[in-house]
Amino acid sequence: MIFKSVRSLLIATAAILAMKCTSEIKQQSSIIYPEPVPDSAVARFLPGIVNSDSLDFNAAFSPDGNRFYFARSGKGKWIIFVTERRNGAWTTPVPAPFNEPEYSQADPFITPDGTLFYISNRPQRAGDTIQDFDIWLIRPQNNGTWGRPKNLQVVNSDSSEYYVSLAANGNLYFASNRASSSGSHDIYVSRLINGSYAKPENLGPAINSEAMEHDPMIAPDEQYLIFTSVDRDDSYGSADLYYALRNSDGTWSPALNMGEQCNTDTYEYCSYLTPDNQYFFYSSEYDVKWISTKFFPWVREDSNTKQSR
Repeated sequence: MIFKSVRSLLIATAAILAMKCTSEIKQQSSIIYPEPVPDSAVARFLPGIVNSDSLDFNAAFSPDGNRFYFARSGKGKWIIFVTERRNGAWTTPVPAPFNEPEYSQADPFITPDGTLFYISNRPQRAGDTIQDFDIWLIRPQNNGTWGRPKNLQVVNSDSSEYYVSLAANGNLYFASNRASSSGSHDIYVSRLINGSYAKPENLGPAINSEAMEHDPMIAPDEQYLIFTSVDRDDSYGSADLYYALRNSDGTWSPALNMGEQCNTDTYEYCSYLTPDNQYFFYSSEYDVKWISTKFFPWVREDSNTKQSR
C-alpha cells in the first residue's frame, strides 16, 4: 500500500516535470542575488548567513528565488537550513521545518513545482534496521506547510544514496555505493519513462572510476555533467570537480578536471546550477561558494572560438 501511494505520487510529480520543467527553467530569471555577484573569481555566498563557523554545504533556491536551502553539520548530524529574502535582505537561517532532529538530512534539490528531494538516514518503515542514507521527497502544501516525506523506493537500495540532480525531462541522477559500483561510490541515472522511473543505470567508465565519484549536477538539457571525484591523478587536492560533455550519440566524453579556477588542494563537492543558469555553486573549505557559469571551460572555449573568427 505504501509503495503504491509513493508510486502514484512519483508519477504525478514526473508528469508535472515533463510538461512544465523546460519552460519554467527558462522563466526562472527573477532571482535577486546578493551583491556583489561573482564573475570569474569564486566568492563565498552570504558570509555570516549561509557561511558560518560550522561546516556548511549544499545549495538550492526555491522556485521563486526567495528562499535558499543548504545543509549544516552540528552535533553529529546534518541539518537542512533555510534563509529567506525579506525586504531586500536575507534572514538568519533556521532549520527547515521538515527536519527530524533524530536523523540527518542533507543534499536538497528543488524542482520547478517546488518538490524537494533530499537524503536522510531515517528508516524506510517501522522495524527498518539498515543504517543507510536514502533519497526522499517532500512536497509543499497549499497552506504553506510540507507534506509527509516519501521514500523514492524505485532508486534506493540497501546501500547509501546521495545527492539528487534532475534534468528538465525528469531523469534523476544520483550517487550510490551499491554493489554494482566500480569504486566506493559511482554516479547513476534513473530515467523517466512513460511517467515512471526505471531501474538505475551506472554511467560507465567515462564518468566512474575505481575511486569515488559522487555529487552529480546534470545540466537541464543533459548536455553536461559536473561531479566530484576523489584522488584522481590530475587532482589539485583530495577531491576535485570534474565535467563531462555528452556526445551526439548520447554517450559521455571522458571526464576532465574543471581546473584551478574552482578546485583547490582541499575537497570540492556539492555542485549546483541556479534555475536561471547564471551561477554555479559548490562547497569547499567548509563554505558554500559561487561563480558565474561563464567560467565553465567549454563556455570559455566556445567564446574564444567565436572571438577568433
